[in-house]
Amino acid sequence: MVWAHYKKYGRHNLPWRPPTLKLRRDKTLDPYCVLVSEIMLQQTQVERVIPFYKNFIKQFPTAKKLAAVSLSEVLKSWQGLGYNRRAKMLHQAAKSLAVARLNLATKSNLVSELEKLPGVGPYTARAVAAFAYNEDVVFVETNIRTAIIHHFFPKKKKVSDKEIEKILIQALPRRKSLLRQGSAGRAREWYSALMDYGAYLKRSGISYNTRSKKYVKQQKFSGSLREARGAILREFTKGVTSRTRLVNIFGPSRRVQMKEALEALIAEGLVSPVRDVH
Repeated sequence: MVWAHYKKYGRHNLPWRPPTLKLRRDKTLDPYCVLVSEIMLQQTQVERVIPFYKNFIKQFPTAKKLAAVSLSEVLKSWQGLGYNRRAKMLHQAAKSLAVARLNLATKSNLVSELEKLPGVGPYTARAVAAFAYNEDVVFVETNIRTAIIHHFFPKKKKVSDKEIEKILIQALPRRKSLLRQGSAGRAREWYSALMDYGAYLKRSGISYNTRSKKYVKQQKFSGSLREARGAILREFTKGVTSRTRLVNIFGPSRRVQMKEALEALIAEGLVSPVRDVH
């Protein structure tokens, strides 16, 4: 069912995907481009990511190019996408890749090597391993959760990712021969297909996020600390370095929150220390 849906309705035109039905399974995709897409897609809808991804890759086509620019330039390109800490971590990961010049494709411990990169956790490492290298790994994200819970746990109130992973281990199409060197599985196609099917279920009104043990209700953006951080970064990248101006962007009622956001951004290295203007 998943394969049939993918063949007919799959999102084959996503810019970070190759024409997967025609691509040789042993072909390695650019891990840098896959990493950029995965970082951008964290907590952000596909439709919002597409234009940012295209512009970002055009501006920084390689890890070496990204590593060579300042964090300020990266943040300018990232503006509007949100969760700006991701941009900093991606910038640091690019520096690690550029300095180490690792040929990750030859690593037997590929996932653990990827997890050493700044900002790359268990999910992102496995997603890059699957999509860039076609490695037979197991990982869970929101669309995958929807598909598995819908078909295997239709009545269970709380489903853990461990339970979902057990199903995924059984469902993952294996390579034809584990003994044959260079033999690749179908992880790249499979996870693309499964994610697209889960996204289709969500568009159809079927969503089980609240039944996942990982579910956390997202805070409203308006009035949130996220909004405060984004506003400060936006002004800072325009050249505003006055503490007074930055903490008063939203007026006196949110000054305390803005001070908290500014101090956090400075501590995280996303904003350099700013001066008070009297």
